[in-house]
Amino acid sequence: MDFLTKVYETFMTKRILGSIITLIIAVILVSIIKSIISKILITGRTQFEIKRRTTIISLFQNIVKWIIYAIAILIILDFWGVDTRSLIASLGIFGAVLGLALQDTVKDFIGGISLILENYLQVGDTVTYNNFTGEVIELGLRTTKIEGFNGEVLVVANRNINTIINASQKKAHLLLEIDTAYEEKVAKVEKVLKGVIADAIKDEIILEDSAYLGVNELSSSSVKYLINIHCHQNNRYIVKRVMLERIKLAYEKNNIKIPYNQIEVHHGQDI
Repeated sequence: MDFLTKVYETFMTKRILGSIITLIIAVILVSIIKSIISKILITGRTQFEIKRRTTIISLFQNIVKWIIYAIAILIILDFWGVDTRSLIASLGIFGAVLGLALQDTVKDFIGGISLILENYLQVGDTVTYNNFTGEVIELGLRTTKIEGFNGEVLVVANRNINTIINASQKKAHLLLEIDTAYEEKVAKVEKVLKGVIADAIKDEIILEDSAYLGVNELSSSSVKYLINIHCHQNNRYIVKRVMLERIKLAYEKNNIKIPYNQIEVHHGQDI
């Protein structure tokens, strides 16, 4: 009985009991906070977004876990008589020095987390950075990679991400001027162009608010008809080519002429 009593008394001391309770509370807190973070942040429009957010959330959860465990260890050390104030002061100085040395890396890291969680950028978006326009091909924790239309790749530090213009967050507006011969009737041309637009909307090539705007210019050799095409930013170049092809085919079908420059050559005969 004396042995059991001594074991009980030893176990119930502040050092032992306090350490055990602190560890239990730390484990419970880690579990609760990880669950909350997971429920709040795992959202996204695509499987790719959800996958990337899951990776970031896992990182957040690990950071929170080690912070809680570090605090728990300091409390336990205090129970055992360790001067935690001096220890914290030493760690604070070390952390300040390390923070100064790695401040740009930390900014990149925070910027990467922020842009992924806020959906400011996504892979496939068309963006412009310092007159460089291209498509986002990779989102990392430190850098973002943008591929230009000629194949070159620009790497941007995430701390500079606020200077990037994201064109994919709004729809594109394409103003197309269609040169048409003067002898063609305006009513006929307008009917054909409106039909091309209506068919493209029906086929989901362009957005519903696309419209025929009317005669835009009477140039020296043609009448310029103007149409306003609305589409998604990422598809604007493809849409432009498709619409021009459809207009050309519609003109051919309806015998509408598109003027072009012609050269007359005379072989010495009198004009």
